[in-house]
Amino acid sequence: MTLISPAARDALQRWLEGKRALNGASENTIEAYRGDVADFLSFMTAHKAQPQGLTALKAITISDMRAWMAHLRRDGLSPRSLARKLSSVKSFYRWLAEREGFEPTAVLSTRAPKFATKLPRPLSPENARDVLDIVDTQATEDWVAARDLAVIVLLYGCGLRISEALSLLGKDAPLAETLRIKGKGNKERIVPVLPAAREAVERYQRLSPFDDLPDAPLFRGVRGGALNPRMVQRVMEQARLQLGLPASATPHALRHSFATHLLNAGGDLRAIQELLGHASLSTTQAYTAVDLERLLDVYDNAHPKAHSGPEAS
Repeated sequence: MTLISPAARDALQRWLEGKRALNGASENTIEAYRGDVADFLSFMTAHKAQPQGLTALKAITISDMRAWMAHLRRDGLSPRSLARKLSSVKSFYRWLAEREGFEPTAVLSTRAPKFATKLPRPLSPENARDVLDIVDTQATEDWVAARDLAVIVLLYGCGLRISEALSLLGKDAPLAETLRIKGKGNKERIVPVLPAAREAVERYQRLSPFDDLPDAPLFRGVRGGALNPRMVQRVMEQARLQLGLPASATPHALRHSFATHLLNAGGDLRAIQELLGHASLSTTQAYTAVDLERLLDVYDNAHPKAHSGPEAS
């Protein structure tokens, strides 16, 4: 941050402190914001060939913004990463404009580059069953094989993330008919547990060489500590190689598969949204690769006003 004026550096720090205090942003998010905006301010200093104090920052033009984005493209930045940096800069400028009393039109009117959203690729029902059939044949120790299968069944049968499955504790077992899961942003949701998942966890517990302590991790590594997520990824890698599945067949793909297979079996998109813990229906739509026509049908059914005529008001 040596190319940033003291006034700009102080403004950036105050903005970050506000993000941390008011928005509860994580340290990783704060550092990402810091890097994005600091890089922008450093570029503007070099681009203008003079220190960029607050007065200069108020005078940023559309031409300046285009120069910055062209610079990022020349550096090989992907459209997605460029859009993220622009979002950080816009957020900073909204805050700065409110404090300093100016219109940040040039910054806020800059459009982010378009990029194709990479949709998840769920497994077919047949391939998902094949994975479940082969997972517990990989390990040489019975309890490890049972552990691996139990985790994979939870990912596919309950739509859990790896972190959610591995956060289960000894006191969560034996599993009840539902699980209270704390997902992203500490948002809680209730997830039904299939009998097959309960049976897989019970079998793992019977074979595990470790004591079932209430506050200890339910799923253990071979040395007794918490199971490393990398080991779950490795299990899927081995299954993928054995079955000839594409590289997209990852542990997270099992969560996508859970949602897609439920939808194809007639499940309600909004109910699936709740099961996955998504804040928006559009995220669930992407997970299930549901087409727009089906999404509109869900909206029509969920919103009575869509069918209301003048007499209904």
